[in-house]
Amino acid sequence: MGRPGKRTLPFLLVFVFMYLCGVSLQEARPIGQRKPFFERLRRLEEQFQRFQEVTLTHLQGIANNYNVSYNVDARFQRLTEESQAVALAVNRSEAATRVDLTRLKIWMRKTKRQARKVDARLQDLDLALSRQQVWKREEQKAQQDATSCLALDVSTLQNALAQLAHQVHSQSARLAALEGQLQMANPGIAAQRVILAPNQPVQPGVSSPKLHQEKQALRPPPEHRNLPQDFATIFQGTQKPPSLSIHWASSAAPRDPPQLVWLPQGPGKICNAGPVFVFPNASTGNVVFLSPGFLKGLRALSFCSWIRLASGHLGTLLSYATEENDNKLVLHGRDSLVPGSMHFVIGDPAFRELPLQPLLDSQWHHICVSWTSIQGRYWLYVDRRLVASGSHFREDYEIPPGGSLVLGQEQDSVGGGFDSAEAFVGSMSGLAIWDRVLVPREVANLVTGKKLPTGAILTLANATLVGGFVQRINCLCLEHCP
Repeated sequence: MGRPGKRTLPFLLVFVFMYLCGVSLQEARPIGQRKPFFERLRRLEEQFQRFQEVTLTHLQGIANNYNVSYNVDARFQRLTEESQAVALAVNRSEAATRVDLTRLKIWMRKTKRQARKVDARLQDLDLALSRQQVWKREEQKAQQDATSCLALDVSTLQNALAQLAHQVHSQSARLAALEGQLQMANPGIAAQRVILAPNQPVQPGVSSPKLHQEKQALRPPPEHRNLPQDFATIFQGTQKPPSLSIHWASSAAPRDPPQLVWLPQGPGKICNAGPVFVFPNASTGNVVFLSPGFLKGLRALSFCSWIRLASGHLGTLLSYATEENDNKLVLHGRDSLVPGSMHFVIGDPAFRELPLQPLLDSQWHHICVSWTSIQGRYWLYVDRRLVASGSHFREDYEIPPGGSLVLGQEQDSVGGGFDSAEAFVGSMSGLAIWDRVLVPREVANLVTGKKLPTGAILTLANATLVGGFVQRINCLCLEHCP
């Protein structure tokens, strides 16, 4: 729409031009001629004045309308600017709202993942509780089995004691008969040598002092005379029951009388224990890697092996390291420790110091270490004897999976960082690891060469890398190994 002032301005200029022309014509005419027209001119002047007033009034209205139109345009422009500012603010608000919505969505996704993790942890806790209950029931059952086996062993030993007492009485009766026959015999043949053996008839001619020596020889040694008390000590688990036998033997000199010797039988041979790994010296290159390591977290374990030491300290039997901790599980004895001691480490720096003095005689011994996170209980068996136990060691702890498991070296980093002062020097065989606690009956079966307990998760068959000068030897019996 155009402005009104632009249309009326030419019209005003035309009237002004006509007025000026009329004034000039009046001045140019003679005075005589102006008179007839005076009245008419006056009237024209009056009309022009009125027209001028009307024109001025109209112009003032036009000017007012122009000012109003200008104010409307300014206001319209301000409104346009304000609408643009509002639109910009709306756009910014929409962008901020989108950012907030995106953050809210991310937070909701994180919350859902955390909720899933919490649910998974709760399920793991429920599973762990159920496993602990199962383990507890299994331990109770194993204890009941051990108690029943112990009662059976007690009855068996009581029967053995009864038979032994019967044999002693029968031997006493035979000695009494022998003494009577010797008293009736001719003393001239006393120089004849008599060799006594079970179920062999007595020959006459043995003098009374020699008979006294034989009677003294038939008596058991002082350490075996109080058999019931010794066997009671055996049942308490403080020592192994001696396997006793009576041997009839003659002395080295031909003229000495025969002697009845009471000898305890030594332990049986250690056979069918599997391959032997020999660590000849304290070198950082002598190492055996077991693979795979622990495929799942362990809340209980048992480590058992035959070992023979060739140095004055134990060294490192086993080392398990992860990225989080290089001493997640360690069985080692440094030369700086007390001789015959071992550190049992679970999650450094927590450890227990265990005694291993019997292992320092350079003979084959069987060692078995068990631990459970339930009340943090642990046990150490040497040659089936319980030599150490305790509780509150890494209670409710779990050994994580995915680490590096080695034999013979202590890791200061995953798969490396070995120290020769912590190296194992000696031989090991029959090594096995379980993810549960072995009961005493199963430990005794291992020592006596019976079937390996079920559920072993790692053995020496898992040795994937043998480094340095470690030798693998196959021996039928460990006593025959070099």
